[in-house]
Amino acid sequence: MPRTAWIIGNTDGIGRALTTRLLARGFRVTGVSRSPSERADPAYVHHVADVASPEYPALLARLLADPAPDLVVYCVGIGEELNLDDLSAEPRTFEVNLVGMVRTTAAVIPPMTARGDGHFIGLSSLADELRLTDAIGYYASKAGFSAYLAGLGRAAKKRGVAVTNVRFGFVDTKMAKGPVKPLMMNVERAVDHIETCIRRRPARHTAPKLMIPVVKLIRFLGWLGMA
Repeated sequence: MPRTAWIIGNTDGIGRALTTRLLARGFRVTGVSRSPSERADPAYVHHVADVASPEYPALLARLLADPAPDLVVYCVGIGEELNLDDLSAEPRTFEVNLVGMVRTTAAVIPPMTARGDGHFIGLSSLADELRLTDAIGYYASKAGFSAYLAGLGRAAKKRGVAVTNVRFGFVDTKMAKGPVKPLMMNVERAVDHIETCIRRRPARHTAPKLMIPVVKLIRFLGWLGMA
């Protein structure tokens, strides 16, 4: 098991619970979030930053003055319903969900490959397969997220670095906004899945698997104009 970790987006939801779990496992953890952290633990360091800001890559560069961590988990994600009268929120969805993740990999993957070891985990979504009209920025940014990590993982594996794309269905966080949330899992169960990925280092992990046919049905109904 790795011993040092960065958790990007860790003052709420899955990132917060994962930070708690890794500290309990004996990790030294660095957290990065838009919000301050009240966490008091000698093995924890926190930095306040927005992954969409111009200053974010500079923060990562400063952190890499020390050796690259064994593990980096990108937990940040936002999404808004489409408003054709005001599309001003759409660019930020891509900046946070997709570009922020790519900025993170651009910083941490090269030192990992130079060392010949490391693990990057990105939290995507089963929504990466959807083409509906209600939250197209979220769906499209997650589709790009998953596609990028799939290709990056194949390339990085040759240099000893694992890249894992975790595709969750509904998790009981503030991101679960829809009125219907089939097979929703709690945050601790989601962290269980991430711990499995840390141990096994798969290229892709989808949970819960029962959501796969549900998503395929929703996608089919969307094509028919029924969803």
